[in-house]
Amino acid sequence: MSWWIRPLVRLIAAILLPIAVPAVITGALWVLPGDPAEIICPPGICSGTAALAARWGLDQGPVNFYMNWMANALSGEFGNSWRVSQGYSVALMLQESVPKTALLVLLAMVPLMLGSTFSAMGWIPKRADTLWQIIGLVPAVILALVGAAIIQINFGAMSNDGLPGMLRLVSGALVLGFADGAFAGAVIGTRSVFEEEFKQRYVQIAILRGETVLSNALPNVLPSLIGQFRGRMLHILSGAVIVEVVLGIPGLGELLWDGTLSQDFGVVLAAAWGFALLSGALLLAQALSEVLIEMYVRRSPAGVGQAEAA
Repeated sequence: MSWWIRPLVRLIAAILLPIAVPAVITGALWVLPGDPAEIICPPGICSGTAALAARWGLDQGPVNFYMNWMANALSGEFGNSWRVSQGYSVALMLQESVPKTALLVLLAMVPLMLGSTFSAMGWIPKRADTLWQIIGLVPAVILALVGAAIIQINFGAMSNDGLPGMLRLVSGALVLGFADGAFAGAVIGTRSVFEEEFKQRYVQIAILRGETVLSNALPNVLPSLIGQFRGRMLHILSGAVIVEVVLGIPGLGELLWDGTLSQDFGVVLAAAWGFALLSGALLLAQALSEVLIEMYVRRSPAGVGQAEAA
């Protein structure tokens, strides 16, 4: 298979994902039994359902609703919340939520990056793998509940700012970094990739030439490591929904959860689209890195041309 096929597939997936996710959610809204406006605002609770449907753009079918929503979303306009915070701008809700989730994910990646780096350099002994695997057996929701209980006992249930808010973020990052085998996967996965590459003949020749093994193997294993990195990022993003809800972190995951419970499809669409954009960005970064690495590997090392001429 040609080397450029995988980056091209990732590029196409990165473009299609933010387009497909809102389409699936829109389709689900119209597949549910009953009129979409009545589902969101039942006649027994709300009055003027027809007027609300016209205001929300639900009276012209799923295709028009989807096209209008995408056009507005590309311009940064997501309308107002229907039920979570009725009348409040969804765009402002995203602005308040995305930084929290971004910080949570970045903090969660710290132990994984350290584990991968130390594993590649041989600083984490193999005999410790059992310990990381045992820690990884604990589900994220259990660790998150323990962290939430400790924080709420000491600071109260509504403590989301200042030190308690930072403790919630740090606790959530540790949960995402170690629960469900995340850290164990980073350590063992990185080590296994390098161990397989070290068996290659060119590595043995590099050792005989007095070159470092890591510098020779790293360019060839980077695509695999980047693929593992993207998988771990997606694992963290999916786990962020549970962690944010349990620990009370006002991020994108909690916003998606609240919108789903309240049947606020305007909020659900915006939050899900945000996750789709993040996933697409990861795919795009992986595709670009694979192209750059391939170009680097295909270049002749410095001095080869002169040596051949001599």
